[in-house]
Amino acid sequence: MTKPPSPVHQIELRITQLSELFNSMDPTPFHHCDLDRDAQEYLESWAMGYSHKSHFLIIVHIEKMPDADPSATVVEAIHNFFDYKADITKRQIQLLLQEGRTSLLIGLTFLMLCLLGADLMSDYTGNAFWRVVRESLIIGGWVAMWRPLQIFLYEWWPSVRRGRIFRKLAKAGVRVIPASAK
Repeated sequence: MTKPPSPVHQIELRITQLSELFNSMDPTPFHHCDLDRDAQEYLESWAMGYSHKSHFLIIVHIEKMPDADPSATVVEAIHNFFDYKADITKRQIQLLLQEGRTSLLIGLTFLMLCLLGADLMSDYTGNAFWRVVRESLIIGGWVAMWRPLQIFLYEWWPSVRRGRIFRKLAKAGVRVIPASAK
């Protein structure tokens, strides 16, 4: 049984002139440019609304079309930009998981010390002060596990999803058409 093809979602971007698509503060040639922040956020926000299994077709409507066909430049710029974003996201995930492993090692060591200290105080449970100290050590040890658990349970997977969407945008079909054309 073959699985159905992933859906292709169309994202339309309307601009007055080609320069609006690029970050005007970026001195590099167009095909290496950063996209304009508004254009980038627009494309990302639309893409994030769909499954990471989706494919995309980006249609750029340009009101004042340049004399030379800008299609190749726009396609290369969008693909390069989102490929770069996917690579950065991958590196951030690697750093986050490294931080998680370090936090886990520190947290487990601290937890073991706290539990050992609490166990040593078990003979003094008749005294309210030592009972509070013992329970505080147990609670403090488990609180030290908060950050590694947060990383491994919650933080990594949204970044992986974002990276997959960026990869899909980096491979998206891109069409550039005059704004008056339908």
